[in-house]
Amino acid sequence: MTDTETATVGGGCFWCVEAAFKELDGVESVTSGYAGGHADDPTYREVCTGNTGHAEVVQVEYDSDALSYEDILEVFFTVHDPTQLNRQGPDVGSQYRSIVLYHDDEQRDVVERYVEALDEEGGYDDEVVTEIEPLETFHRAEEKHQDYFEKNPADAYCTMHAQPKVEKVRERFNEKAEA
Repeated sequence: MTDTETATVGGGCFWCVEAAFKELDGVESVTSGYAGGHADDPTYREVCTGNTGHAEVVQVEYDSDALSYEDILEVFFTVHDPTQLNRQGPDVGSQYRSIVLYHDDEQRDVVERYVEALDEEGGYDDEVVTEIEPLETFHRAEEKHQDYFEKNPADAYCTMHAQPKVEKVRERFNEKAEA
């Protein structure tokens, strides 16, 4: 029996982050959704206004024998720019913020140490602005947003933004990427 754990992260458009995580061996599923806001049942249109307080996020269910939470964080911090406040590339607004929503105290401790180490190592020109908050509620995004890159590989947004993230995971994490 597989021992699975869940991580919830947001780093810009969920289509791109979802596509990147789906490349990893040991990832059981990736679900796009919304978290970190105050609306009870947000829709994509509502989240896009920036008025719900939610971020576009993904929930990653992974085999903890194949991947660690640190592995998930390493991939996450590789496929987006955690120094951009409320934006990633062409996507601007609080719904695109860099955020890690922890599920328990252990995840909180690990991500806090991870971000502290990133800042100390100076891997980025600017300070990491990733929010670290407890996950209160995860709202699954509408079905058309699930597996978006997989279903729409020729979409212009996907070829310009998701495909490079997928390629980065394949190159940088080839020992963890699915064959």
